[in-house]
Amino acid sequence: MIGAAWNLMLGVAWVVLTGDFSGGSLFAGLVFGYLVLALIQPQVPALAGYAQRLPRLIRFVVFFLKELVVSNLRVSYDIVTPPWYMKPGVIAMPLKARTEFEIAFVANLISLTPGTLSLDVSDDRRVLYIHAMFLDDEPALTRSLAELERRALELFH
Repeated sequence: MIGAAWNLMLGVAWVVLTGDFSGGSLFAGLVFGYLVLALIQPQVPALAGYAQRLPRLIRFVVFFLKELVVSNLRVSYDIVTPPWYMKPGVIAMPLKARTEFEIAFVANLISLTPGTLSLDVSDDRRVLYIHAMFLDDEPALTRSLAELERRALELFH
């Protein structure tokens, strides 16, 4: 979080110093600030790991958009075709997420994906109950959701 705050301050400083108060100038300032912070990261312990977060975020966004498109196409195909192929059901997925924020983030990502909906978290916060529209292959669905969780948690660690 400290790295992001410094990056924002460097981006705003760039805008002020150049005198160009546009979105493009702010973006350029953020890019230059990121590069500066990546260069000084080894000397400043508070910035440890900051430069590695952006590539992880980009990989996650690409992965999630791909999952979103695939699930949208599957749900759309099932709606458009006369015989419905859905086999709804509820599964219990073991969680690796431990904090409330991580659990909420994973649960919301799962709910954002068409065909799945987070229902509840167990009292001990180790199991997430999910309603799935297509429960043909429960182990494959659980693996897919566990991969989503793994990639989401990678953003925070």
